[in-house]
Amino acid sequence: MNAGRHPDGPSSPRGRRHEPDGGGRSDSEPDYRFTLANERTFLAWIRTALGLIAGGVAVHQLLPDLATERARSLLAALCLALATVLACAAYPRWWRVQRAMRRDEPLPRNVLLLVLSVAVLVITAVAAVLLVSG
Repeated sequence: MNAGRHPDGPSSPRGRRHEPDGGGRSDSEPDYRFTLANERTFLAWIRTALGLIAGGVAVHQLLPDLATERARSLLAALCLALATVLACAAYPRWWRVQRAMRRDEPLPRNVLLLVLSVAVLVITAVAAVLLVSG
């Protein structure tokens, strides 16, 4: 078999080796499709954060009849807080996954999924209370 065509051959993206880091592990370049998928996931977290920012601003500024000023501010603040968490956690998550792929290690657990699920549930509950009581 031609070494250039082998999945781990010298011309393969996975075949390129990097110098070991401080821990003595050598990194290899992951298949570019996995790197691009990891990047798309990072961008999805950022898009979600931007959507939450837009939602928070919209609730606060564009829905004066929804509820009291204080209630709208609470809902907007919850959206903005979750957007901040997602934006701050997106890059470190991307980096940890990329490092795991380079080292051929299992992917790290993603606690953001639980955080996002619970926070969206809380935001939805607050919005439902405001709609029903407002």
